[in-house]
Amino acid sequence: MTTTKLFLTDAYRTDADACVTGVTDDENGRRVSLDETIFYATSGGQQHDTGRIGDLAVTDVAERDGIIWHTVSEGSLPALGDRVTMSIDWPRRHANMRTHTAMHILCGVIWNEYGVQVTGGNMEPLSGRMDFNFDPLPPGFKESVEAAINAEIERDRAISVSFLSRGDAVLDHDLVRTATSRVPDVDEIRIVDIDGLDRQADGGTHVRSTAEVGRVQITKVENKGKANKRVRLQVLDRD
Repeated sequence: MTTTKLFLTDAYRTDADACVTGVTDDENGRRVSLDETIFYATSGGQQHDTGRIGDLAVTDVAERDGIIWHTVSEGSLPALGDRVTMSIDWPRRHANMRTHTAMHILCGVIWNEYGVQVTGGNMEPLSGRMDFNFDPLPPGFKESVEAAINAEIERDRAISVSFLSRGDAVLDHDLVRTATSRVPDVDEIRIVDIDGLDRQADGGTHVRSTAEVGRVQITKVENKGKANKRVRLQVLDRD
């Protein structure tokens, strides 16, 4: 039984009840699976959520074969079929939402200005990096891109989530902005759309508008190969 991912349609939901569908306590850890979850599992460069299931602290979240497993702290494990209450660490979730959206703004700015694809990326709460296929890097790149990102934040662009059939998504060539990725091999593709700036197939959590990101600083641009430049960013609160 696969886990229903409540965060795909509502990233702002911080608590919910669910039914326990699996419990393990072995060399792989103390883990609980549920019929549905608000916890994001580590994937796509975004780190997992933390929080609580009942009285147990959730310290890690991972997906295997469509089932999301929540690693939990010491304490009495629930039984199969129990109804439990979930709550997430909202400051951590919101920091990840702001950061992931900032990465999409960066990607949109570079794609629209230079037509350059992403070659890799990773993020932590309030910081991240993306690699781009630049050869060479344009003059004044760091300053101009940082200014462009913050201008898009100030425009307060709306961000929406929708779903496409895989057949329609394959025909929509704007959805793939990375040099190696393809449209996921699933029946329904989740689309994150920053109105007028960026539109991608994506399974992560995002804020509702660019203004909610706050402010972005490009902390470093590194040369990681002849045609691979790494852009590091930090997400800050508004002054």
